Amino acid sequence: MKRIIKKHTALWSQKAFNISALFSVSFLAFSLVINYFANIYIASRGSEYVSDIILDNIPVFNVDFIFFEGFAMFWIFVILLLLWKPHKIPFVVKSIAVFVLIRSVFITLTHLGLPPNHSFIDPDSDFHFLTFGNDMFFSSHTGLPFLMALNFWNDKKLRIIFIAASIFFGTSVLLGHLHYSIDVFGAFFITYTIFHISRWLFWNDYKLFGSQINYNEHEYHQ
Repeated sequence: MKRIIKKHTALWSQKAFNISALFSVSFLAFSLVINYFANIYIASRGSEYVSDIILDNIPVFNVDFIFFEGFAMFWIFVILLLLWKPHKIPFVVKSIAVFVLIRSVFITLTHLGLPPNHSFIDPDSDFHFLTFGNDMFFSSHTGLPFLMALNFWNDKKLRIIFIAASIFFGTSVLLGHLHYSIDVFGAFFITYTIFHISRWLFWNDYKLFGSQINYNEHEYHQ
């Protein structure tokens, strides 16, 4: 615990880091607001469902717990990871915000309806405000863990964990008939592009993300 406090004290005492971290949180909050209104827009415009080569050949499984609580536990792991490595906070948060913004645009373009036979989704869930059900393309349950894999690619253990999480959540939304197969498979390609856009937009934060920091001297070593 003392080591974690020491890391945060070293970073949060620097004005440049404070400004970058504050902007990242504000940017994420803005993207979530846009996502909320995008969901409201598509909720009233969902059209008919379409056939899908995978969904048409597998039964429906109840994945409500995985969809909400399981995904929440994934994010608790990410938050704890960032608390342990606070210098990675600005880039990770900004890349998530870019992901949410781009996905908010995508879900407003095509209004496919949710498959009629799908896993039960508890309307009283505390996380229901993040999705109204018709936000099909592309799958955030697949894309966001893959984005974390790309962010932490140089750490082999974390890379494996995040790729496994991406495959696990992507499989679960297919088993629950909560996404079409194109939503899941397309998420990998779009997320790869989002990662590179984020790296281009926030290059200084990305350099800090990959830095080896001497917390005793409060310096960054590239």
